[in-house]
Amino acid sequence: MTLKSKIIKVTIENIRNYPQAICFINPKNEFFRYKIEWLEAQFKMGLVIKLLFIEEEKRPVGFIEYVPGAYCWRSVDAKGYMFIHCLWTNGKKYQHQGLGERLLSEVEKDAAEMPGVAVVTSDRAFMANREIFLKNGYHLVEESGKDQLMVKQFKEQPLPVMKKWQNQLQNYKGLTILYSKQCPWVARFVEEVKPILKEENLNPEIIEIKTAKEAQKAPSLYGTFNLIYQGKLLADRYISTTRFRNIIKKELDTAP
Repeated sequence: MTLKSKIIKVTIENIRNYPQAICFINPKNEFFRYKIEWLEAQFKMGLVIKLLFIEEEKRPVGFIEYVPGAYCWRSVDAKGYMFIHCLWTNGKKYQHQGLGERLLSEVEKDAAEMPGVAVVTSDRAFMANREIFLKNGYHLVEESGKDQLMVKQFKEQPLPVMKKWQNQLQNYKGLTILYSKQCPWVARFVEEVKPILKEENLNPEIIEIKTAKEAQKAPSLYGTFNLIYQGKLLADRYISTTRFRNIIKKELDTAP
């Protein structure tokens, strides 16, 4: 059975009609506005968010966010290409119904005059798995641990590359938290962790990543969040405060 679907492009004018575009965080949450402020600036750089709806559902069953590669928020050099930040589909209920392919066709249509489309995928949480991209003509360019840089080329041009983010780690001494409002959950974590820092008598350097250029120079491939201690990357995805406590206890208790 073919699903009857429609694509809605989210803009700064209609975004409050589609709160699901804000990373599925409650619109009443104070951090909801953080992503809106971030998006307002990024829309001017060519960032696009599209939601996929089907006839039977009131909420979107798919989401994609992408931007010209020069303005991507990952530690990648993808100038000239279109870059996908995020792809999500309701895989459990509508598995094998072509939702991911439908969304990828949107970004590829918008990137038709570019050399191609790039994306960072991962075998870990909070990022799309490589499989949907492999099925749709993307190929592996580089790997870093459990993360991958995937590309679908339309023209023969130099391929995107991962930046040497590991080299940045040595610049961070002590405990450091780098974060971006690209992810409202990360921004919320930074506030939620402050009582724990006080309780544990910790005084980390907390740095907000405010531009795509800064994100591309971040000390992790994901870019948006970095928890570092003595030049060691402890976390590069959103973590709970409980997870933070466990990481800090382990690292500081074993520190020389």
